[in-house]
Amino acid sequence: MLEGALLLIFIRMNKDLERVVEIADGVEVSVNGREFVVKGNGNELKREFEIGKIKAEVKDGKVFLVAKGATKREAKMMGTIWAHLKNMVKGVGEDFVYELEVCNVHFPMNVKAEGKKIIIKSFLGETTVREAAVMDGVKVDIKGSKITVTGSDIEAAGQTAANLEKATRLTGRDRRIFQDGIFVTKKPYRTI
Repeated sequence: MLEGALLLIFIRMNKDLERVVEIADGVEVSVNGREFVVKGNGNELKREFEIGKIKAEVKDGKVFLVAKGATKREAKMMGTIWAHLKNMVKGVGEDFVYELEVCNVHFPMNVKAEGKKIIIKSFLGETTVREAAVMDGVKVDIKGSKITVTGSDIEAAGQTAANLEKATRLTGRDRRIFQDGIFVTKKPYRTI
């Protein structure tokens, strides 16, 4: 008797879910199985998702994500896919921009871009050189103490900004006194 009651409760949790992503003008979205490709303004973003029972379809300038009899896990997956698709559609239309600032109270820092790396010299008077990786498809512009990170992929741009911040992270020192470093001052608006 108890097993039948638990089974009935489980069946009631399954729902038919649908999420819609609006496609902006000049943006093209194609779905091929698990792979989503978003093109626009000369940019192209590709991403594969573990979609399970979720069906994805592009029609009438919209991407429809539909799941019949979805469980909580599929509802979560659908929300994740929906958020990533919205960011991809927005990213090919206009770049995501992160702004960072180089702060040096004690020693002047030298920051310059060399290929796929950012070289940081003389951080807190250190003679060792610190490096931060620049992800593919991301541009870094350094003007004085201002650093601008731009990219059509929000994850790559965000990771590059985080790499810069992490390269000058201090441990074991009082942050009220040692305030040197590179810090994110502005993040792009997220559609999540």
